[in-house]
Amino acid sequence: MESSSTLVFSFASVAPYLLSLIALLVFLEQISYLKRKRLIPGPPFVFPFIGNAVSLIRNPTKFWDLQSSLARSSDLGISANYIVGKFIVFIRSTDLSHKIFANVRPDAFHLVGHPFGKKLFGEHNLIYTMGQQHKDIRRRIAPNFTPRALAAYTSLQQVIILKHLMAWEALASKASPTPISLRLLCREMNLDTSQTVFVGPYLSQEARERFNRDYNLFNVGLMKLPFDLPGFAFREARLAVDRLIKTLAGCTDESKATMEAGEEPRCLIDFWMQETLREIAAATDSGEPLPPHSGNAEIGGHLFDFLFAAQDASTSSLLWAVTLLDSHPEVLAKVREEVAGIWSPESDTLITAEQLREMKYTEAVAREVVRIRAPATMVPHIAGEDFQLTESYTIPKGTIVFPSVFESSFQGFPDPERFEPERFMEHRQEDRLYRKNFLAFGAGAHQCVGQRYAINHLVLFIAMFTSLVDFKRHRTDGCDDIAYVPTICPKDDCKVYLSRRCARYPSFS
Repeated sequence: MESSSTLVFSFASVAPYLLSLIALLVFLEQISYLKRKRLIPGPPFVFPFIGNAVSLIRNPTKFWDLQSSLARSSDLGISANYIVGKFIVFIRSTDLSHKIFANVRPDAFHLVGHPFGKKLFGEHNLIYTMGQQHKDIRRRIAPNFTPRALAAYTSLQQVIILKHLMAWEALASKASPTPISLRLLCREMNLDTSQTVFVGPYLSQEARERFNRDYNLFNVGLMKLPFDLPGFAFREARLAVDRLIKTLAGCTDESKATMEAGEEPRCLIDFWMQETLREIAAATDSGEPLPPHSGNAEIGGHLFDFLFAAQDASTSSLLWAVTLLDSHPEVLAKVREEVAGIWSPESDTLITAEQLREMKYTEAVAREVVRIRAPATMVPHIAGEDFQLTESYTIPKGTIVFPSVFESSFQGFPDPERFEPERFMEHRQEDRLYRKNFLAFGAGAHQCVGQRYAINHLVLFIAMFTSLVDFKRHRTDGCDDIAYVPTICPKDDCKVYLSRRCARYPSFS
């Protein structure tokens, strides 16, 4: 009893000091936040230590809408906040976003892709490279996106799109009269497409199933608090990325063996390794060191970058394409008319690269979908040093900066809130006139290297989806509101009714 009383007395005697220390830390944190914030709009007070992380996790749409409103109220077009010990600056201004993209270098901004991305993706990820190293890696990636390579991918894409559309229609028929949600179905289709296009023959069915489970863990962890501790989703995501990269490194090794045997490339990694092996052979013959960035583990990491970029962003665009075509029947009718004049499902032939290029209006629809609903709404960077953004505001070192490509899409363009594919047609050329505002694929040295692949995939999906099935959205209040998952999608996960439109499905041999 005496020892217990002593313990209570001891705690009571130090409690005021502990409370004073906590109060001091909270006070200093507020002072640090206000000092960094200065006069730009933002919350006048933030919660100790975690800042506004809880509101960001609970309702990211509301959080970023508020940041946008605050930025709109400022002449500078920026706003501030505080998340888990990190001061953040949201940038709405297109010109200031370009300033960030143009200054990715060690003494300015570092692209991070996710506020805590280095923990997830690793230090040597492609998005964290800069300068000559970044240029060298992009040069090695270039053979993956030549016209010859893209034509090979379109064949694979169509086979997979057809397989999944047939499954969706069967699912919708079974579920009738209940609508089906497309978000997870699109995600599965895109994961199938990415795996097949990038490393197709080198992933067994068992490996694909493990891959899908790990990718789901990664996706969940992206939207959780960044606690790298056992039992937390963020830790599970980080470990899943390690396993995914190891799997892709194994695919790289198998591709090298296949290309060394003189076989024709069948997927993206084959085109990449074919060129890499030529460089390795040339270096060996001349007695020079092996070319950099040719190791299996590093290439596996870059393949994961491609997968991440192609998977979630593409899923977002497919869902918004369905949503916007349903709400704009006149656009849908024009797409169907154009596609029918170029390709018929009854022909049992794949859409060729030449036919794809002829689908001018359908491509304009795809680009307008990407403009009005940019999948990755922001591109996070970290300030490596203090950076004078404007005459009146300097971004402090360590700040996470969020240039909003979504906000830029609604600047410059005439009537920007209107879904109007004609703006991307030759007679209007708004993609050229307002190029600086079309930032869905980024800008500067880190502009998306696979954007032609992404547009092709969206055009192929729109052409086949509108030709093969009839669809109607299940509309409820707020169903088209934006939800972050982590890219944006319709709030209701795009619920639709589906039925077959064509006389019969094509048979691709």
